[in-house]
Amino acid sequence: MAEDVRAYTERYVRETRACLEAPYLAEGLQRIVTILAQARNDGRWIFFFGNGGSASTGSHMACDIGKSTIVGSARRMRCLSLSDQVPTLLAWANDVSYAEVFAEQLKSLGSRGDVAVGISGSGNSPNVLRALEEARKMGMTTVGLIGMGGGKMRALCDVAVVVPSNNMQHIEDTHLLIGHLLTSYLRDELAH
Repeated sequence: MAEDVRAYTERYVRETRACLEAPYLAEGLQRIVTILAQARNDGRWIFFFGNGGSASTGSHMACDIGKSTIVGSARRMRCLSLSDQVPTLLAWANDVSYAEVFAEQLKSLGSRGDVAVGISGSGNSPNVLRALEEARKMGMTTVGLIGMGGGKMRALCDVAVVVPSNNMQHIEDTHLLIGHLLTSYLRDELAH
């Protein structure tokens, strides 16, 4: 049994490493950093949203980027995870439709110039797609963290980082790493 687990672990790590070593990652991060730094400089909000593991990733990113990038008296990042607004999310799901839970929050909270970061392993989550459609109508910049070729979501994003994998765990591993890279870079960039 130990050899089987060891072999599986080694294969899993190799496959994840392949997702992290592709050139798309640094290119996508460069574009996202530019957008987030501009949002910080302009005092704009950055909204994160997704379902399941992607909701957790959005919460994690909102927390890390919002808190861990605080350096001295520099302007702070204004971040909010729409997946964390549980009573509001459930009210919209119950009274209107689950497909509208993020779009309706953006209508209430977002403004032209804000940033909407949709996260979806498949790129086809209806409520993430609707939120990105609404964000574009509102004049927000749209960013997508996706996998599986990008799905319908890719076309709705000003910047789409598409993890080259069809394995949800490798996609989510990479999305988490993107969040940590963004946090670290934005923090360190502010310190200089």
